[in-house]
Amino acid sequence: MNADPDEPGLGGALAEPAAQDYIGGRDLTRWRTGAGRAVAHLAVRAARWVGPHWLLALTLLAGLVLVGSFTALAAEVYDAVVESDGVAVLDPMVLHAAEAVRTGPLNAVVIAYTNLGGPVGMPILATAVAVLLAVAWRQWTPVLLMAATAAGSLAMTTVGKAVVGRSRPLEIDAVPPFEHGYSFPSGHTLNAVAIAGVAAYLLVRRQHRARTRIVTVAAAAAFAFLMGLSRVYLGLHWLTDVLVAWALGLAWLVTVITAHRLFLTVRRRRTDAVPDNNIQ
Repeated sequence: MNADPDEPGLGGALAEPAAQDYIGGRDLTRWRTGAGRAVAHLAVRAARWVGPHWLLALTLLAGLVLVGSFTALAAEVYDAVVESDGVAVLDPMVLHAAEAVRTGPLNAVVIAYTNLGGPVGMPILATAVAVLLAVAWRQWTPVLLMAATAAGSLAMTTVGKAVVGRSRPLEIDAVPPFEHGYSFPSGHTLNAVAIAGVAAYLLVRRQHRARTRIVTVAAAAAFAFLMGLSRVYLGLHWLTDVLVAWALGLAWLVTVITAHRLFLTVRRRRTDAVPDNNIQ
């Protein structure tokens, strides 16, 4: 694994070539909005006290608290939606539509696919991707970012289910094997968005062709989208469970990417000795 001479004693856990500060022609250490520049300035100053690696960890922790609060807020929104018969009226309609198109062979395919996002399949998939990328690139970045992403999505799922306590669709309307526990939000879907999203982020930083990057992002989006649909098709979740999971997974993914971009920004400033006011 690469070593970072600026961080003795830390083993250069996130040391990366400067070329990976870019996605195509976009410099990830350049912040185009006023809010982004303000956060980057704050991060650069904070890193003088705690160092870039601890800054990354603290940023992820703060982001987890923030997104976790979104999870609790989603529970409140869910209660309001149910009480007013808003989008929740679509839940039984979509479930019955799924039942109408089920067939034995299609059920088998969807079950196999949805198992990729389960408590066994997703950890294996995420670990395999992270380790393969880490070995191929001789960096710890894929392992650390994937682990942080998985831990955060698991925490959000646990909080959401505990706060809402929503029951799953009746077993008579579902395809076996049945699942127990609370339904809101869909953990399979939330994890799929976050894990596939961070895998795509890691890959596009290494891909030079725009077409390749588009295919990578589209594949990650399709994986997460179909994972959500599989949960509704099988009658294991309501549509609203999946809608909220898509939103929460995306929010956590943005948080992880932002935290890593701040790390890259701080590292660039330390390496180049660029003044804070040069952050753009």
